[in-house]
Amino acid sequence: MAELVLTDELVEAAVIGGAVLGGGGGGSMTWGRELARLAVRMGTPRLVDIDDVDDNVTLVTVSAVGAPAATEAMVKPVGYVRAVKLLMEKGDVKADGLITNECGGTAVVNGWLQSALLGIPVVDAPCNGRAHPTGAMGSMGLQTKEGYVSYQAAAGGDPSTGKYLELFVQGNIQQAAALVRQAAVQAGGLVAVARNPIDAGYVKESGAPGAVRQAICLGQAMVAAQPKGGKAVAEAATKVLGGQIVTTGVVEKVELKTEGGFDSGRVIIGGLELTFWNEYMTLEKKDGTRLGTFPDLIMTLDQATGTPVTTADISEQQKVAVLLVPRSQLRLGAGMRCPELFVPAEQVTGKKLIDYL
Repeated sequence: MAELVLTDELVEAAVIGGAVLGGGGGGSMTWGRELARLAVRMGTPRLVDIDDVDDNVTLVTVSAVGAPAATEAMVKPVGYVRAVKLLMEKGDVKADGLITNECGGTAVVNGWLQSALLGIPVVDAPCNGRAHPTGAMGSMGLQTKEGYVSYQAAAGGDPSTGKYLELFVQGNIQQAAALVRQAAVQAGGLVAVARNPIDAGYVKESGAPGAVRQAICLGQAMVAAQPKGGKAVAEAATKVLGGQIVTTGVVEKVELKTEGGFDSGRVIIGGLELTFWNEYMTLEKKDGTRLGTFPDLIMTLDQATGTPVTTADISEQQKVAVLLVPRSQLRLGAGMRCPELFVPAEQVTGKKLIDYL
């Protein structure tokens, strides 16, 4: 597949499609638009197909880590570039390509700015084709690769309040990810991250090839349907992804808490309960009948406009549609096939997840 130059015309589609695939998380669409538009003004970000990349080149994952609802969260654009430079300097790593950790309103454009300013292409093989709460889930199963040492670099925080910090750590993936998560807490809620250098051959087998293009195609269909209203936009999303609108209704209740660098809680819509840990984890009827379980895609859309509504932004009395897409329709990385990584999500939500994998 030909290299795709990431232009201003693609920004809206990428961000909207990415936000849907965020499944409630994956970052802010507003910030995603800002980063992507800055990237195309500053340079020429490029998206290349994983099949056009030699197996032996080194790919680096770029992401943001933190709690979307944190009120002091700040990463300046330079922080995203700094994290990559820090990883290369401290880890003695040559980054031949960048991959995003996941899809989401911000996550889908992870790497665009770094590509524009550093001349490193974005490779269309995210660690996961939907958003997920933990760094380990977005590590393509590397925690099971014998002898693998994780290198992770982070930068973020508001310099004017003294919260800006930089971090480089190497070691066990889960321990390193936990330290980066704590760095996000100390920085006010969010840090930019570059991590886990690995050969492209591994990514071809364990990542989610084509997920960025899937997000762009999804967003293009939704944008084209916008003049016809929210129902048409939601229908466009279901058609592209092979999902269904489970219910439409008023948000009756939202419970949200921000703790340890994560958002968690539940939402009640039309008699259905949605639990979340950054991303929506479960969808159930009042009688406990399970309709959807992460990594199935559960997402809320504004009923009037079809705009994706994340767990950080959803509010009581809002009218929404609930989209459900089976995991078989998604491009999922190896982290979604590691049951042990779902244990923390079960503990946070109080819901069984592993039994439904």
